[in-house]
Amino acid sequence: MKILNYTLASLLAVSLLSCKKDGKISETGKDSVVAKKDSVAVPEIYKEYYGIYMGNFAGKEKITAEDGEEYEDYVNKRISLKINRITKDSVYGQSIVNGNQRPFRGIFNESTKSFVLDEPGNDKTDGRFEIKLNGDSITGKWNAFNKTAVKSPLKTIKLSKKEFVYNPNFMLDKDSDLVDWSNPKDFVEKYTDEETGKTESYTTSKNRVASEAIFSLNASKQKLTEKELKNLRKLDLEIIKNSVFARHGYSFKKETYRYFFEQTDWYIPVANNVDKDLTPMEKENVALLNRFIQYAEDKYDSFGR
Repeated sequence: MKILNYTLASLLAVSLLSCKKDGKISETGKDSVVAKKDSVAVPEIYKEYYGIYMGNFAGKEKITAEDGEEYEDYVNKRISLKINRITKDSVYGQSIVNGNQRPFRGIFNESTKSFVLDEPGNDKTDGRFEIKLNGDSITGKWNAFNKTAVKSPLKTIKLSKKEFVYNPNFMLDKDSDLVDWSNPKDFVEKYTDEETGKTESYTTSKNRVASEAIFSLNASKQKLTEKELKNLRKLDLEIIKNSVFARHGYSFKKETYRYFFEQTDWYIPVANNVDKDLTPMEKENVALLNRFIQYAEDKYDSFGR
């Protein structure tokens, strides 16, 4: 009986192992890239391809209009692919889109200079990258594993290699759009007809807007004072504070901050946490800014778009 039990246990273990592909049980319904698990001793190769590649991540998305009608439009987002390690059998790295950082693993074909890279598959936004190198550029496509869980299951990719550098002098460009388009707020206003004298109320949507102060205050270079901050708008304070984190390559999940910093050519998201990288002065300034943000008010205006 003991021999029989041992045999059954062995067969079960073999069966489970045969169901796995690249460390995942195949019941997920997606074909996994055949990438062998490396040991630490496996030598790295093609280090010249390591680095950050940034650019367009574009595809058709279903959009619902204000009247409820649905239509498709071509939406272009920004993506970063970071290649960390390449061996004979495997490629390791991460993708960053909308502040969402996902690891990937796959294979590299030297003869065609192409990668097939899979995100883990345990998040609805995960998918497969099929991309090709051409010098310092990458082109290709991304396919979602779960086609019904994302707005755009197929996207095209066009990236160029970037080098992350921390520079305390980095600021928003003077011609930056200073409107926070992602957080409109409804206000009730009144209108009086000059002929009839009748007053009516109506609802209008307005957006937060920053002031020119964000171009003069740099929390990475100067010790900020209460006098400099006390009359600033809440959005001003938020931008000045988050400029510190943007300079260190923080990957913003909040659309408001991504929008402001993606208008620059220096913002390169590389990490979900950069607290340890902040200088002592930056930490002091961030603490001061947080105090003022808590009680500051915003300036709202009406804008067409």
